[in-house]
Amino acid sequence: MDLCSVKARCSVPKPCCHLADYKLKYGPTGYDSLRDSFVTGPNGRTIVCAPDRKMPRCFCCDGYRERLYLCLICSSVSCLDHTLLHARSDSGHDIAVDVKRSELYCGICRDQVYDPDFDAAVISKNIKDLMIVHRNAFESVGERSSKRRRLSSAIDLDLKKWKELPCMRDQRAKSCYPIGLRGLNNLGNTCFMNSVLQALVHAPPLRNYFLSERHNRGTCLKRSLERFCLLCDIDIIFSAMFSGDRSPYSPAQFLYSWWQHSANLASYEQQDAHEFFISLLDGIHEKENKLRDMNKDAGDCPCIAHRVFSGLLRSDVTCLTCGFTSTTHDPFMDISLHLDPSHCFSTETTNKGSKLNGCTSISTSTLVGCLDLFTKPEKLGSDQKLHCQNCQQRQDSSKQLSIGRLPLALCLQVKRFEHSLIRKTSRKIDWHLQFPFSLDMSPYLSSSIIRKRLGNRILSFEGDESDVSAEYEIFAVVTHSGMLESGHYVTYLRLRNQWYRCDDAWITEVDEATVRASQCYMIFYVQKMLYHKANDEIGCAPTSSRRDSHMSVVGCC
Repeated sequence: MDLCSVKARCSVPKPCCHLADYKLKYGPTGYDSLRDSFVTGPNGRTIVCAPDRKMPRCFCCDGYRERLYLCLICSSVSCLDHTLLHARSDSGHDIAVDVKRSELYCGICRDQVYDPDFDAAVISKNIKDLMIVHRNAFESVGERSSKRRRLSSAIDLDLKKWKELPCMRDQRAKSCYPIGLRGLNNLGNTCFMNSVLQALVHAPPLRNYFLSERHNRGTCLKRSLERFCLLCDIDIIFSAMFSGDRSPYSPAQFLYSWWQHSANLASYEQQDAHEFFISLLDGIHEKENKLRDMNKDAGDCPCIAHRVFSGLLRSDVTCLTCGFTSTTHDPFMDISLHLDPSHCFSTETTNKGSKLNGCTSISTSTLVGCLDLFTKPEKLGSDQKLHCQNCQQRQDSSKQLSIGRLPLALCLQVKRFEHSLIRKTSRKIDWHLQFPFSLDMSPYLSSSIIRKRLGNRILSFEGDESDVSAEYEIFAVVTHSGMLESGHYVTYLRLRNQWYRCDDAWITEVDEATVRASQCYMIFYVQKMLYHKANDEIGCAPTSSRRDSHMSVVGCC
């Protein structure tokens, strides 16, 4: 995709032609008619409530368990399949609203569509409900007269003044959310980006780097020369997230900047979150080294991406004839793990949604089993014979991986997407993975692996391991739900030992059981010492003194 095509998709995504036709015909009044149907649910999410029935059902199949959509033209409610059929059979009935998420959906494009005018209608209703909740709570304390005057005037505030209000107690949580916890608007299939950004924003070493102005966009030479700088736009995100503003933020300027770094991914199609993570770290590495006019190997690169996430893998290839071992070292930014079938066991869960109310068998694996598989010796195939330096000929060999140096923040990716070149098919592995919140990586270090291989006959190990602690604490989990072709990414954040679910613009407080039951795709750990230090600082962390130069589009995705 050329640069002109990228520029066409500037900061706010262009609506699809069917949405544009709807707005041209009905204008913003079509959204205004929905205001009375918007209701703020108990979890803080704005939902669409049909006035004529308690529980919405599909008008065709009478189903209610699947996702339902409300047609903006005829107000009929239908499931996804019948929404698509409705859009094809009835001309002009293209745009619908997701009942549970309050998102626009185009039945012709078969995709979520984005419109800031619709978001403004949703968020204004949400703000009004939130102010009423606070007014009722305050009036019950005995200070009704003064606080009633204060809140009644606050209801008339416009959205711009609402953003200037201090942090208020959220109706969805027991206490005010920690600083830095803020939703991200979905700009059209960008949940893959939002989920990774939430994890990176709350990675303690990365957070400290940007909030301490180690990259100052005000004095950045690259931004002044080329207008766009990926590091500057990341810095803007950190400033916006830690500004104290609680309204959802739109990372449109960052999306535009990332598109220019990864033009092959510049589209509104759903992308892989792990691929985005690697692409983003690669962009940080490239831009920061250009700013410093450096050309160093990734192994000792001083850029913030490698200082936080880079570790070193050790690979030992051993000749099975003479025992000669060849050792190589390679840097890594994350570790990709296969779900281990040998450590897999089946659990039975009651399927309450089934008519038979029966049990469903779920394959479950463990993170420890995946790490054991990753560092387990593997016999190489006949087409991968090693040219042994000792035997001076190609011999059968085995390969074993171990970790020579651990990073400050450890990213573990679970390989859930399997591609078969022979069958030319792809599928998603839906196994459940049990993962610990505290992780000891010492069994997978090169010293531990080699001692085990040699029967603990060596007393000391002179390798590549640094003094970095091997004890980690979890701080973020990126999950994937749905099918291979169409799914949704959500991030769970652990702040001050409390878990929060970041579903694009929506932030809700959840318990540990919800996180453990999720279908994890990327798991982020940080050194235990850094995690506890970050928890001590996060409660009293000051908001950013720099105002965001790119104003966000207020609303929900």
